[in-house]
Amino acid sequence: MEDFNNNNFKDIIGHENLIRQVVNSISSGTFSHAHLFIGEDGIGKSLIAKRIALAILGKDKDKQYADILEYRTAKNKQSIGVEEMENIIIEINSKPYEGSKKVIIIYEADKLTTASQNAFLKTIEEPPKGVYILLLCENSEYILDTIKSRCQIHKLERLSPNEITLFIRKKYSELSDNEIRSLSLLSDGIPGRAEQFLNDESFKEIRDNILDILLNINNKIEPNKYEAFFSKYKGKWEELLTWIVSYTRDVMIYKETGNESLIINFDKSENIKELSNMFSFNRLNGIINIVNDTRKKLIRNVNTSLVFEMMIINLQDN
Repeated sequence: MEDFNNNNFKDIIGHENLIRQVVNSISSGTFSHAHLFIGEDGIGKSLIAKRIALAILGKDKDKQYADILEYRTAKNKQSIGVEEMENIIIEINSKPYEGSKKVIIIYEADKLTTASQNAFLKTIEEPPKGVYILLLCENSEYILDTIKSRCQIHKLERLSPNEITLFIRKKYSELSDNEIRSLSLLSDGIPGRAEQFLNDESFKEIRDNILDILLNINNKIEPNKYEAFFSKYKGKWEELLTWIVSYTRDVMIYKETGNESLIINFDKSENIKELSNMFSFNRLNGIINIVNDTRKKLIRNVNTSLVFEMMIINLQDN
């Protein structure tokens, strides 16, 4: 592909095999027209997709271009419906503004409704010449098989301990070695989690409240005590459950080994020790089971407030 610039990818840490494959296919002109990138929030899907778009257009500056079109779920909506998809299809079928190529990036593609995915089938199978479609999602189970079959699929894995440490050291050079180690453990191979931990107050609020629930679960907590908290973050229920599991696993590891250095939530080590005295292994396994049951209910779109209220009750009865 003409004007390809490999420099677009040089500052990306991790995902070496995927990037090598992409670089080779773009430079040889064999990059296919539709791709599905699967990975957890914060793992680097958006960064890689944007760099691919720049490389396809032969650009080396990361800024807005008329021929890189990005679509996300509207703030007041839970999904991307047929009407939005029709607008995307119209844009796909219009000529590029500046050159001969155009890149369409659809974020949160797992929020495309079944109807909108079906409406997209013909377009994603045979887009106009020079059009490249990049779909990004966390959960590919919500993507129709008929869409997947029309895409080249890329699964992004978490960064290795060395890679995530390098990422943090490079981006936050002012941190001490202990702070970098703690942040590396907390991020668990996901760069976006490191950024959230340092910059996102909601991230800290979620983490602290989940710890507070576990520390007070042996007391008689009113089921609705945390109602406002769960209501505020109902859209981040996966994050809420992830922190319960993270703390629980830390407690299990500390109970079994007594080794503080193995704790992921390193900055909360004193709390982890306290929890290890509160819970038996049976109760800790029970917490994991309760979280799994809660996740299944939330995936089925059961009322969020009721599900979390029942979770608190079950945690106390566990």
